[in-house]
Amino acid sequence: MKNLLRPTARRVGLAAPEGAWWKAGEPPWAEPAGVKAGAAAVCNICHWAGDAFIGPYHTEMGACPKCGSVGRDRFLLWCFTRRTPHRRRMRVWETSPRLDAAYRSAMRHWFDYVASDFDLSAHEGDIRIDLQDIALPSASVDVLLTPHVLEHVPDCDRALRDIHRVLKPGGRMYLQVPLCYGTTRAPSEPEFHADNTPVVLNFGWDLTDRVRAAGFETRVLVTDEYRDIVAGTVPAPGSNGDGFHVEDLVAHGRPADLEAVADRDTARRNGFLPAYHYATWECLKPG
Repeated sequence: MKNLLRPTARRVGLAAPEGAWWKAGEPPWAEPAGVKAGAAAVCNICHWAGDAFIGPYHTEMGACPKCGSVGRDRFLLWCFTRRTPHRRRMRVWETSPRLDAAYRSAMRHWFDYVASDFDLSAHEGDIRIDLQDIALPSASVDVLLTPHVLEHVPDCDRALRDIHRVLKPGGRMYLQVPLCYGTTRAPSEPEFHADNTPVVLNFGWDLTDRVRAAGFETRVLVTDEYRDIVAGTVPAPGSNGDGFHVEDLVAHGRPADLEAVADRDTARRNGFLPAYHYATWECLKPG
């Protein structure tokens, strides 16, 4: 039985007290002051700045010492706030957020925000939702953030169609999965990602086909370096045992589907390294 994900900041008690880090009133799309100050590490979630994140660079590590975010948390919010119009009170729905009550309080300060989970066990949520049968009205959500959930859903195509239904015309989904392989495959043995629900599929770049079949226009948001690795304009690093099969990712990559949203300096400062750990599908419902 596999568990591919390493311990996260939430499990080692790094999260800040509820509401402690958004009272200064900085909106989530504002540039943290530490960027202008030249800080080596900056958290775009809580706007902490310092010398380094806690732990090595990894999508599940590199924890912020103030809010407990890890690399993928920061990249998800980065993609959302850099690509979505800056508008307060948008209806934002997030599935199984990894971060705690302080994060949810901050999101509610700026958005009409609700968090959901399938069984309300491994993750906290305001409501219980099955993505295969979403109990929300049609065209009722502006933005869906769904990190590392779709791989656990038995009928992911049905889920994508129902997500398309509940998004407003012009609405967006920011979809993250552990992109460890170039093409989609089922686990060879029971696999869990620090959750109570098994992994059904390990997605590859061909997830794009499923997203488009559900009615979305989509691009895969990556860093400059990852785009260049897939395009073959810079050498690809070798796989190093971290669960990401770099050679397979490069062999099946689709450069035309990629859009870079963070240059090398931004990626280093925010902890979006190694580059091949970071990909987020931006899915737009035409309208």
